[in-house]
Amino acid sequence: MTSYEIFGRGSSQLANEIFVYLQEKEKPVYRAVIQNLANQRKLRPVFIERKPKPERHTWLQQALARKPADDLATQVLQIWLLGAQQPLICQFLDALQITHDGKGVVDQLPPEPETEKLQSAIDLVLEHHSPQVVTIYLNLFLMMDDAGWARLREILEKDERLRLG
Repeated sequence: MTSYEIFGRGSSQLANEIFVYLQEKEKPVYRAVIQNLANQRKLRPVFIERKPKPERHTWLQQALARKPADDLATQVLQIWLLGAQQPLICQFLDALQITHDGKGVVDQLPPEPETEKLQSAIDLVLEHHSPQVVTIYLNLFLMMDDAGWARLREILEKDERLRLG
């Protein structure tokens, strides 16, 4: 699933949570997202900034759910995950015994683990975190993986708990 599809299928509540995080913790990023999306839609950023927050966040979600915004949607999700979802990321990596910097950043991804170990790590994070957030993280994890974790892709396709929308 691509990043723009994640914004298209994800709940408006989760999208709002992402935008509130950016607005409170990553102000320059939040402004840049508005600027970029306004430019894509040939609008002045002030037009978006003046909207009431719920309306603005709905507009941002809809704009990021368009294919031309896929790269920006990926950046938004990465920033949010690495900032707001570090416990989830670290728990998943630790369960798979993947070395990271303590904040969820991995230098070199090892070969894909066996299905049982991977499923066990997914079950663990699903016990402690929102299925929607876990689904987003695992999809982005797959996008960042050059090695191609086919077992993870298969689990994402088959596991009903890992569905958006």
